[in-house]
Amino acid sequence: MRKKIVIVGGGHNGLVAAAYLAKAGHEVIVFEKRSVVGGCASSDTTTFPGFTISSASYLNSLFLPQIVRDLDLERHGYKVYPRDPSSFTPLPDGRSLMLGPDRAFNQREIAKFSAKDAEAYPKYEEALSHVAAWVAELMTMTPPNLPPKNWRDWKNLGAALKHVVLQNPLTHARLLRLISMDPVQYLEQWFESDVLKATLLTDALIGTTELSGYVLLHHVMGESGGARGVWAYQKGGMGGIADALRLAAESYGAQIHCNAKVIRVRPQRSIGGSSLVLVNKGAGLVSSLIADIVVSNLDLAQTLSKLDSCDPKMAELRSSAQQIDYASASMKINLTLSGLPNFRAYPGVESGPQHRGTIHIAPSVTYVLAALEESQRGVPSTEPILELTIPSVLDDSLAPAGKHVMNIFLQFVPYKKVGSKEAYVRDYVFPKLHEYISNIHDITEGIQIFAPEDLECEFGLTGGNIFHGALSLGRLFAQRPFRGMADYRLPIKGLYLCGAGTHPGGGVTGAPGYNAAREILLDIG
Repeated sequence: MRKKIVIVGGGHNGLVAAAYLAKAGHEVIVFEKRSVVGGCASSDTTTFPGFTISSASYLNSLFLPQIVRDLDLERHGYKVYPRDPSSFTPLPDGRSLMLGPDRAFNQREIAKFSAKDAEAYPKYEEALSHVAAWVAELMTMTPPNLPPKNWRDWKNLGAALKHVVLQNPLTHARLLRLISMDPVQYLEQWFESDVLKATLLTDALIGTTELSGYVLLHHVMGESGGARGVWAYQKGGMGGIADALRLAAESYGAQIHCNAKVIRVRPQRSIGGSSLVLVNKGAGLVSSLIADIVVSNLDLAQTLSKLDSCDPKMAELRSSAQQIDYASASMKINLTLSGLPNFRAYPGVESGPQHRGTIHIAPSVTYVLAALEESQRGVPSTEPILELTIPSVLDDSLAPAGKHVMNIFLQFVPYKKVGSKEAYVRDYVFPKLHEYISNIHDITEGIQIFAPEDLECEFGLTGGNIFHGALSLGRLFAQRPFRGMADYRLPIKGLYLCGAGTHPGGGVTGAPGYNAAREILLDIG
């Protein structure tokens, strides 16, 4: 039977769920409060006329290839630009380290710092790749509720146990070693070169407030760049993903409304599990509709703020939801440039390898740990960790001829602790950039800054947390968002979650939307 399904929030996971549900023949309506879809995976073409900015997220690696195939996204404009090299770490003394997909190239680069590390690096990549491939297979599994509540949970538990049992015990040992150890100690068991360890260590803390071996692994699981762990630029900025998903969903009949904020969801006991959905369309206009199914793409805290129910299960749900850690210390800065950066460690303002990958301003492990220590004291880092990308080097549609866009992902600025974000960027970020880029002041034209509280306000991320809740060991798989609610179903009939607060977590994966749509279709046939 055809169902009316409302998706709350048009982020990329909501669009994935919408497309699959519409493809299955259901009436799907998406309400998005912003003027564009995609949430964090959106592009901004209005702040700086002539430029296309990836507002929040900035790289694609984790997006599931099966979604691209199932929804025929390439027909709708989906395209990625793999990067080679993938990373560039300049050092204050004029040396630098580049890494990419070519083994021989990596070994030559690393050998500039340590012959021993050059020999060890392929073994490190192989070990991590095997673990990442095994964990990646879990991404599209539905976790069981623990303890199991019904036959579905027993089935899901059996599938998870089978996946564990059939895997090579060496992979299990490597995984346990990685997630149980301090990432610094883990890397020190492999390498001696400080710059190599620092470059790899940044992947263990992006978007977090503490070092995490799982987050390090999370950043090498994807394969949208053509091979596992190869990150790519998205054509049209990260909004290129959302635009392709929107076109796909609409081709299957989904209706997508922007500037339409869901303000209340009221389950209707008298109408067989249906819900009354109230939508603010601006100018004081509030409309309502009855939906058979409501699917929230928001984090759990935001979802519960809209849920108006006197069901006795709500008190327990709200209590459990308070356990979720939404702490954040990530700042996103977008620049428009009149030309390319001239790196002191690799001079040149014509497009070169130093411009194509992620540029790491994090020269040593000590530097990384000092920034982290300041954050844990509740103060913005005076020498922040910076990750720079210049996607316009490969995608010339993002900027006028001769000009460029730069994304800066910064750690750490604790939530509501920065004071004046403009002053912080002026006094700490640009001086640090100038240490490595001689012409940064000359080429910078426009600056856009999102502190954690701005990410919360603009994109609905509680606490500014880009993962919809910490990717800590206690909040993964059957524990996400918390034990007993891991299968995308809220405890009230007809209500579901499809956002990054569910398994497998944050990042532009599409997996939560993919998994949630599957579970909804299992329920409604």
